[in-house]
Amino acid sequence: MTDYIDETIEMEEDTQKGRFLTFSLGNESYGIEIKYVTEIVGIQAITEIPELPEYVRGIINLRGQIIPVMDVRLRFKKEPKEYTDRTCVIVINVKDVSIGLIVDSVAEVLTIPEENIVEPPKMNKGFYNRYIKNIGKVENDVKLLLDCEKLLTDDELENLSDSL
Repeated sequence: MTDYIDETIEMEEDTQKGRFLTFSLGNESYGIEIKYVTEIVGIQAITEIPELPEYVRGIINLRGQIIPVMDVRLRFKKEPKEYTDRTCVIVINVKDVSIGLIVDSVAEVLTIPEENIVEPPKMNKGFYNRYIKNIGKVENDVKLLLDCEKLLTDDELENLSDSL
């Protein structure tokens, strides 16, 4: 029986392999592995919590579940932008913690073949590169593929779950 369960889990992981939810921040296109995504919701009322980092906007109540939300623009040290009807919250699950990522807009789910995924160029390691795991080549476009595990450090994850 456990062999069957293991096989089912492996098959599920295989169907998600190479699949990314793409979204935009300004002119840049990003992707996150679909295996982290639990859902996408429109922007909603955010309750601010004092003394959290600036990029953590606060919490939302999603069907009774309290979820911290992070503005990805602010995390990447980009200019803040007014939220619009295109602004979305991508709810991801990292190390059993649900986090909402506020992005300018969600595009689509893409399958990017392994041969079209490359490591980012080894340039000056800026504050920004630690969040980028790979680069996906999609036709004449590139998608910066995020490393969900590095969007928040272990300490930040712990502090978030402690403050909720």
